[in-house]
Amino acid sequence: MNKSNIALLAAAASALLVPLCANAGAADDARIRALEMRFAAAVNARNLGAIMSVYSPDVFVFDVIPPRQYVGATAYRDNWKNFLAGYSGPVRFEITDLAVSSQGPLGYGHSIQHVSGKDPQGKPLDVTVRVTDVYRKQGGVWKIVLEHVSVPVDLTTGKADLMSKP
Repeated sequence: MNKSNIALLAAAASALLVPLCANAGAADDARIRALEMRFAAAVNARNLGAIMSVYSPDVFVFDVIPPRQYVGATAYRDNWKNFLAGYSGPVRFEITDLAVSSQGPLGYGHSIQHVSGKDPQGKPLDVTVRVTDVYRKQGGVWKIVLEHVSVPVDLTTGKADLMSKP
């Protein structure tokens, strides 16, 4: 085979593979979005096992509450258990402004997450946070491997903005 035939074959293969890669990326992005919707449904159902099912066992988390970081799903599970115990009755949890992107076995996303309900004494709780996630495809399944939850802070007062409006 001469060089011009090889170049022609390479160009044809590339033209055929580009749409396949784009479709794979779109399909993976949709799978990540589905993971986030399962996560939201799990929080609303107060289902700790389903919440934790979206996280990799080796997840690393920066959350808005102490301690500064959680290393591993076991440590983060305790955080979620305490979070759920802080609400009496139904929890209303929603994810908005979700943007995701993936390439190969890695992806990332960011969203605004809002939770409301009542504490054990019946006092209303209403918090909005910013979340950035890194996802890794493990055995064909997407999992969150890094999560960063934050709120804006008014530097003048040092107080967190728990309602964070744009």
